[in-house]
Amino acid sequence: MELLKSHRSIRKYKTETISKEILDELLESGIRASNTGNMQLYSIIVSRSTERKSILAPLHFNQSMVLEAPVLLTICMDINRFEKWCKINHTKSDFTNLLWLLNGAIDTSILAQNICIAAENVGLGICYLGTSLYNAPEISKILKLPKGVIPVTALTLGYPEFVPDQCDRLPLEAMIHYESYEDYSDEKIAELYLEKESLESSRLFVKENGKENLAQVYTEVRYKSGDNQYFSSKLLKMLTEQGFSFK
Repeated sequence: MELLKSHRSIRKYKTETISKEILDELLESGIRASNTGNMQLYSIIVSRSTERKSILAPLHFNQSMVLEAPVLLTICMDINRFEKWCKINHTKSDFTNLLWLLNGAIDTSILAQNICIAAENVGLGICYLGTSLYNAPEISKILKLPKGVIPVTALTLGYPEFVPDQCDRLPLEAMIHYESYEDYSDEKIAELYLEKESLESSRLFVKENGKENLAQVYTEVRYKSGDNQYFSSKLLKMLTEQGFSFK
């Protein structure tokens, strides 16, 4: 419980390498995670070389941790391997639809989180890279991902050079509903977000971006509609080219 509740995302790493033995243990911990039908519709691309990480870094918005971390894991949904198994056994799979895209993304995420917990348990730091979905087509080409393999997320792994303060979280009552969903009144929303909005870091964030409030920073600066539409369209085009259908 203490390990889980003390989580931090680490963005500064020591140059110390991660041994193959430790890395293998982390990956083994990952593949022991629960998954749909015990089909394990995922693959992990391990990047250790500076050359490969340098090629990938621009697609992760040139975040310095991509190069600094000794290991970069690109974690992919993978129906390619399972479909080939079906083919040599004279049967045909049907996983190029929305249901299995979601199943694969969920299973891949559970796998990734198992790796993260295992890593933190041995003193390593981790950070998720959501940019994998933003630039999935380009990442796929660099990593030579075949049809049916989609990069869902990436993780940096390494020994922490700097451990930041914990990020804020909304109170538990903001997320928990008993028996059925109880929708929020405007007053309740204001109450639940008050502490987050009152943090000095949040006030500075608003000021630096020239906005009136924190919500505007999220929707008008960090995750703008135009950017969302652009990256969503690019991802949808890739999925369609990969044979997925959402009709």
